[in-house]
Amino acid sequence: LPISYGHVCKLMQAHGACLLRRALALLPLLLLHGCPMRPAAAPQALPGLAPHVGAPYTIAGADSLLEIYVYKGGALAAAGHNHIIASHALSGSFYLPADTRRVSFELQLPLASLSVDEPELRARENSADFPPDVPDSAREGTRHNMLGAALLAADDYPQITLSAVTVEPLGPDSVRARVRASVRGEPHDFSLPVHYERSADTLLISGETALKQSELGLKPFSAALGMLQVQDEMRIRFRILARAAPRTPGP
Repeated sequence: LPISYGHVCKLMQAHGACLLRRALALLPLLLLHGCPMRPAAAPQALPGLAPHVGAPYTIAGADSLLEIYVYKGGALAAAGHNHIIASHALSGSFYLPADTRRVSFELQLPLASLSVDEPELRARENSADFPPDVPDSAREGTRHNMLGAALLAADDYPQITLSAVTVEPLGPDSVRARVRASVRGEPHDFSLPVHYERSADTLLISGETALKQSELGLKPFSAALGMLQVQDEMRIRFRILARAAPRTPGP
């Protein structure tokens, strides 16, 4: 039957409240069907770690050294310092089978062991980028900020673990290792070239690479509205001595 515009208006006035309630009840369904929601993307699974096979070599922490070079940045960089972060307390093991591609390792870096600007390390650089005269206040402030909740959160996550994902031979006595770092309880993968020297009783691992803090899930420290900051890119240098596990005499 034909219905006039005036009649429609009267019906809406008489039943407006009811129509409104029905419309509100149907609104979620209308939104759901009118704007279909995309399913959330599943987090990408990381490849598994390399299994430990082969002869074990235990890290000699006191004879090993990890150095992290961090650089100042920002408009007020001249007021800051470049720093050398170091650890002499690495622990863990390397596992060396006959097939280099199956080499694996697991290292622990205790954050409490990290030092800032050891005078001998800065003097060894003999560089204008790392002059020897760093005030104690700058060293202490840098270490406090580094271990604090905003960066490494050392109270909650007292160590960083480094594990092998894959190892690719590059040439005689050198490989490219895909490393998984557990930082603040989260895994982050990166690659680095490694040189090694192996004897019957010792294994010497060394290398140097650039690495960004953001690759480890970290946000570089900044102050004064970003005018004084730490650059994202760091330089990593390491020399790790490991010793073969004592052989058990046969029967």
